[in-house]
Amino acid sequence: MKGYVFHGPGQSSWEDVPDPAVKEPTDAIVRVDAVTICGTDLHILKGDVPEVRPGTVLGHEAVGEIVDVGADVRTVRPGDRVLISCITACGRCAYCRRAMYGQCRGGGGWILGHLIDGTQAEYVRVPYTDLSVHALPATLEDRDAVLLADIFPTAYEVGVLNGRVRPGDTVAVVGAGPVGLAAIATARLFSPERILAVDPARARCEAARRLGADAVADPAEAPEQLIADLTDGLGADVVVEAVGLPETFELCTRMVRPGGHVANVGVHGKPATLHLEDLWIKNVTLTTGLVDTHSTPALLRMAAAGRLPTSALVTHTFPLEHMEQAYDIFGRPAETGALKVVLGGQRHDEVAATAA
Repeated sequence: MKGYVFHGPGQSSWEDVPDPAVKEPTDAIVRVDAVTICGTDLHILKGDVPEVRPGTVLGHEAVGEIVDVGADVRTVRPGDRVLISCITACGRCAYCRRAMYGQCRGGGGWILGHLIDGTQAEYVRVPYTDLSVHALPATLEDRDAVLLADIFPTAYEVGVLNGRVRPGDTVAVVGAGPVGLAAIATARLFSPERILAVDPARARCEAARRLGADAVADPAEAPEQLIADLTDGLGADVVVEAVGLPETFELCTRMVRPGGHVANVGVHGKPATLHLEDLWIKNVTLTTGLVDTHSTPALLRMAAAGRLPTSALVTHTFPLEHMEQAYDIFGRPAETGALKVVLGGQRHDEVAATAA
């Protein structure tokens, strides 16, 4: 089969790779019908995630059809259409028992496209299938469903829920990429008074307005002063960091009010300065996190009911084999206007996937 393979920082290609096979009785083999690219994949290509070994197929988000399952899989069978979660859960370790699947110590967590071959391929092996895929309603299109593999649960759990957004809050989202936009959309579920989006790209600021931001600002234009003006000098109740750069993290800490929350979602490849000389007295809560995907079933129900603006985030579609072009478009959003790219093509012949 074909897959998109990481060969080291700045080196990757769509190439022939071995067909996956069931290795454990809890595995499934899924034919990939739709897949997307994450900002984390760009961090991997830049060398920010050194755990990813050269030769790894990238990707951790996909929709597809089950073509084979191990003997212990109980919740799906061949022919079922499923969402592949970005997080794999063993279901037995202490973290999984607390629904903290992102911290799974039983061989799960974020492993697809990280520690094992991922979803940017024609087929993928999914470990711990029963807790790591979700059956999809027929009414939910592939291009909508695939956005629930990562960006919506990440934005909702790590940004909105960790940030404790409440009715009447002032919320600032720094970074209006796909996750930041999903944070704006899901923050609106809690009826905040206002949402401010901060991003240097005009197209992304316009997208933020369409998805519910009441105001937008360029980071070069002192957005902390805008927030201060809007809140009688207090600052935002909740600030979501959705970029992953030292300067954007430090901006967030300047925008938050005393007693407020800074929810870091961005993937950081460099150290950032925590200005405790300013923050120690402010009763500020700072949270970090990898998504657990415990919210995925609820988000799927909302998407199927038309309550989540998933389609609004998809700006480009490609056949699966145009992976290199899709990466190029996604990696230059200021020039291309890309938000989320979705790849999917005609169905392929099934691989012979048998238990090892």
